Amino acid sequence: WHHSVQTKTKKTLAKPNIRNIVVVDGVRTPFLLSGTSYKDLMPHDVARAALTGLLHRTSVPKEVVDYIIFGTVIQEVKTSNVAREAALGAGFSDKTPAHTVTMACISANQAMTTGVGLIASGQCDVVVAGGVELMSDIPIRHSRKMRKLMLDLNKAKSVGQRLSVISKFRLNFLAPELPAVAEFSTSETMGHSADRLAAAFAVSRLEQDEYALRSHSLAKKAQDEGLLSDVVPFKVPGKDTVTKDNGIRPSSLEQMAKLKPAFIRPYGTVTAANSSFLTDGASAMLIMAEEKALAMGYKPKAYLRDFMYVSQDPKDQLLLGPTYATPKVLEKAGLTMNDIDAFEFHEAFSGQILANFKAMDSDWFAQNYMGRKTKIGLPPLEKFNNWGGSLSLGHPFGATGCRLVMAAANRLRKEGGQYGLVAACAAGGQGHAMIVEAYPK
Repeated sequence: WHHSVQTKTKKTLAKPNIRNIVVVDGVRTPFLLSGTSYKDLMPHDVARAALTGLLHRTSVPKEVVDYIIFGTVIQEVKTSNVAREAALGAGFSDKTPAHTVTMACISANQAMTTGVGLIASGQCDVVVAGGVELMSDIPIRHSRKMRKLMLDLNKAKSVGQRLSVISKFRLNFLAPELPAVAEFSTSETMGHSADRLAAAFAVSRLEQDEYALRSHSLAKKAQDEGLLSDVVPFKVPGKDTVTKDNGIRPSSLEQMAKLKPAFIRPYGTVTAANSSFLTDGASAMLIMAEEKALAMGYKPKAYLRDFMYVSQDPKDQLLLGPTYATPKVLEKAGLTMNDIDAFEFHEAFSGQILANFKAMDSDWFAQNYMGRKTKIGLPPLEKFNNWGGSLSLGHPFGATGCRLVMAAANRLRKEGGQYGLVAACAAGGQGHAMIVEAYPK
């Protein structure tokens, strides 16, 4: 039916025999550069702020929530199920179960779609999904040899056994292990991979700097115009109330050109100015079955429609998730690129976004890598990340997915569009895309 020429409004993305699922609303804490106002908190504190903000914004009775799911990437060892700790801290019923998911930069996406699955299968009516990341404090471990020594020492009973264990100690045992933003399977850092990807698609340093400047300028404009309505203020204990993202810094191309390559020296093109920065923040959204939301008197913001996860080779296609996922999710929904009014793609690096654009605009890539006859085509820039993106707003790994969906939903409402497309790449060579449909006014 979608091959015939029809007006845009005729398409229906509702599935027979499957409940319609809506986002009532979603919020996030301000996204802050790591090492700023959130630096003394723990991840569940930031997650709790997002949950509390969601409760205030929606006035949803706490006992109505059937389930809570949060995404996170770098686990705080003490709160490995951070969703549960944050939910208890935010005053949700202790009878509401909560679990935590991880899927690199698409962890919040996974939290959302897990919630969608629970509702679609009739197990739940009301789910809160979100994500959190606190890069200000990460678990730094002793070396494996030192950990083994400590565990052996713990088991040693007699003085003799203890002395025997201690005698095995060497000074190099004290070198710590830091977590890295690197692929386990290839040992390559993500920035290095992004730089190689940019080179493979012949994306210049200037193009990357220009795209980053666009992101920061649009984010600044959106912030100044009050369009980032998903941000809720957070009174940080012992500090001031934080009200806005603090990583938005429109610079000049001249200033940006001065920076040295961050990963591949001296000829690389990926720099601190055209990459997303380490960020602290959390997001949360209220997802319901449509009939439940209406019965409770809510006016939902958007429908969550088809979604798709994809996976590629983590060596050479680590960050091409959006290119692979976009045509698949559009086909699944019976839509074309022309039907999409708002694109919200995760910006890990300028080079990654621009490489995805080049891949999407290449018949050769489509034929040789994607098994498609023709290219999917470019998202029009005037519909793309209009209120800034991860390069400027920030990217708390576990929280970005919900920000993308809320940005799409809020933009559709503001601009009067019908369909939004959210897409993101993630470590492991994985990716996600989802169709968001504006709820009729």
